[in-house]
Amino acid sequence: MGLSPENAFASTAPEARPSAAQPAAPPAAETCANPACVQQAKEYTQLRERFLRTTNALASATHDLKTPLAILNGYVEVLQSEKLGAVNERQREMLRDMRSNGMRLQHFIQDFLSYSVLETGEMRMRYEPGNMNTCLSEVCRLWSPRFQERGLALYFLVNDKLPEFPFDAPKVERVISNLLENASKFTPAGGTVWLHAEPYMWERRTVSEPAAGSDRRRRDVTQPNSVKVSVSDTGTGISPEYHIEVFDDFFRVPQTEKQTDGMGLGLPIARRLINNMGGKIWVESEAGAGCKFSFIIPLTPAASAAKGKS
Repeated sequence: MGLSPENAFASTAPEARPSAAQPAAPPAAETCANPACVQQAKEYTQLRERFLRTTNALASATHDLKTPLAILNGYVEVLQSEKLGAVNERQREMLRDMRSNGMRLQHFIQDFLSYSVLETGEMRMRYEPGNMNTCLSEVCRLWSPRFQERGLALYFLVNDKLPEFPFDAPKVERVISNLLENASKFTPAGGTVWLHAEPYMWERRTVSEPAAGSDRRRRDVTQPNSVKVSVSDTGTGISPEYHIEVFDDFFRVPQTEKQTDGMGLGLPIARRLINNMGGKIWVESEAGAGCKFSFIIPLTPAASAAKGKS
């Protein structure tokens, strides 16, 4: 395996950090009579409102692109089917390129939409009892053809020790897909990617004295209270100095900016989704020794999670 705990550099999980696109909140105006403090709070409010307007405008513009792109992709499919007449090999090649680039644009649009919904706080978790093995198997089934095309091996072994528990399967699948996409981008042909899940005992540090009926994850536990999912690869790896930044909005590791396309939203979206589930995500890696991205989600949904729009 390209990465092992002994030679990995573990990074601090970024779940407690604010988004890179959002400024840290200043002291509330009502708690500070200092004019400078009041002005700082006012400027923050204005900046936050402008940020939300920009995010909403981005979401609106991105949404408007979905329909014409879907129409174009539909026309390409019709031409490829030759229902409107035969096409020669050169035309077929051009149609394949058009289809490929159309799918890339569709992926970018979906990332922008997910990002804007997460930023505006409109995304809610939908927890339903499920089997994590089934969820991971489905993601592997969808990604196996792409890995084969790139000459990569993808392995997942069912773990019978995983219990059934309530989680948001579509959003977990989105997180895993983002991690698998990264692994496929940065692992050379002939490499290997492993997907693994296991019960995990997550001992969270207590911030304050727990109240009666508070979140179980803040209490001492002797049995697994969460599930840990990991995606490991034999790719190029990430230097320790970038272990936190890779989860920031639009960030791309400098050495890889010219090697792959993308806008640096896959990992930030994954981070937000996992944080919304009450979990955490991090990376263990060193340059040239592959990557291991892991996330933990609790067996008991976070008390603040509410059903709503997804």
